[in-house]
Amino acid sequence: MASNVNPTVRRRRLGQELRRLRELKGMTAEEVAERLLVSQSKISRLENGRRSISQRDVRDLCGVYEVEDHRIVDSLMQMAKDSRQQGWWHSFGDIPYSVYIGLETDAASLRVYDPQVVPGLLQTRGYAEALITGALPETTTTDIEKRVQVRMRRQERIAAPENPLRLWTVLDESALRRVVGSRQLMRDQLEHLLEQSRLPHVTVQVIPFELGAHPGLNGQYAILEFPDAADSSVVYIEGVTSDLYLEKANDVQQYSVMYEHLRAQALNVEQSRRLIEEIAEGYAP
Repeated sequence: MASNVNPTVRRRRLGQELRRLRELKGMTAEEVAERLLVSQSKISRLENGRRSISQRDVRDLCGVYEVEDHRIVDSLMQMAKDSRQQGWWHSFGDIPYSVYIGLETDAASLRVYDPQVVPGLLQTRGYAEALITGALPETTTTDIEKRVQVRMRRQERIAAPENPLRLWTVLDESALRRVVGSRQLMRDQLEHLLEQSRLPHVTVQVIPFELGAHPGLNGQYAILEFPDAADSSVVYIEGVTSDLYLEKANDVQQYSVMYEHLRAQALNVEQSRRLIEEIAEGYAP
């Protein structure tokens, strides 16, 4: 059973519960940090699920919050133990966006907007390799292959026979016309995109150039939602040196509203497929 535990999600749940206990006690993160002789940033990272938490940390925090129910303490200690296990992605070594992979692995649905490239979950191996090579010119061949392998492994969520990931993708037309690798590679990629778009749990829409200015011009982002109501939705924004995760209800709501505007202004599913087919034919020899 332990091998099926997603450590990233367990850390988030544990952090949320620890925050709830702190707030019930009426204490600030600064006050807790002062009591435990640690930094306030450590308490914040623990509560945000951004830092691995030990059973000793849980024991100390429960002591500060005067949690007397041993069942609660034992449950939190078990969550701490589970959260320190490794997910499948750890076998690939140091992955820059491992937190995101952990969230994606456990998500029930994912809404993605990408103005530049085809999203990773819908990429062919050839497209992924050419894209990573071009985007990260200083990366070694070994690291490129590792990133490609991780990307292909992530795609298993789309093909899962039970409870596949519900994926909704809005693409800008530029992602279809930007030649990554070669024209033949792009034709293969767009044909794969069409094939994936016909799956019942995958929706692909395109924003055409002629639309002009639209709510997605600020850049790429993804919204992850989870099957357990206890797990709040997360907005993920990828960065060059660090990524941003937004979990506050107001932030998630603003990005969700913006995504609804994108879906409304994009071509519908059938129109999008026709445009993808037209552009794919243009890549023919």
